[in-house]
Amino acid sequence: MFSGIIESLAIVRNIEHEGTNIHFTFESTFTSELKVDQSVAHNGVCLTVTHIQGDQYRVTAIEETLRLTNLGLLNIGNKVNVERCIRMNDRLDGHIVQGHADGTAEVTQIIDKNGSWEFDFKLSDSFSLIHDHSPEKLIIQKGSITINGTSLTVTHVQDQTFGVAIIPYTFQHTNFHALKIGDMVNIELDVLGKYVARLTRH
Repeated sequence: MFSGIIESLAIVRNIEHEGTNIHFTFESTFTSELKVDQSVAHNGVCLTVTHIQGDQYRVTAIEETLRLTNLGLLNIGNKVNVERCIRMNDRLDGHIVQGHADGTAEVTQIIDKNGSWEFDFKLSDSFSLIHDHSPEKLIIQKGSITINGTSLTVTHVQDQTFGVAIIPYTFQHTNFHALKIGDMVNIELDVLGKYVARLTRH
């Protein structure tokens, strides 16, 4: 379980393909505090630490994870947003995030608002459908959404597109500052909304 409050940026140091899996090696400022079997969210995707050496650690993404996320697009040197799982006695500063990406979205517009940034996104064609509901129906104005692991508030939504506002701190301390139009990001919809949709479907 995560909160969507990014702790740090991790750098991709090695990428190894094995069958349909990809092993990623990351360098992080908190590697010395990790242990094998620990869960860490990478761009909002929960992955298990399998090996630690020095300031680097290794995780594995399987085919299903790669199909629904942007992890397969990573290159050596890229930076990803990382967050360790929350402690039960911590404040929940963001919202409930599972680390289970529902799919990806494309950056369609970035507007510098002279003090903040507005990012617009369009859900990708490969975005997973949530039961009988279209995914865009689970995105609501002023509702919570997770983008590359970052807990954010939806500012506007229309059909397959939606937008969020990014404050300077978030822009500087996450990989939002590196996003460009056309880039793909991982999306996790609000888990409470998904359960409500499941319970109310006909």
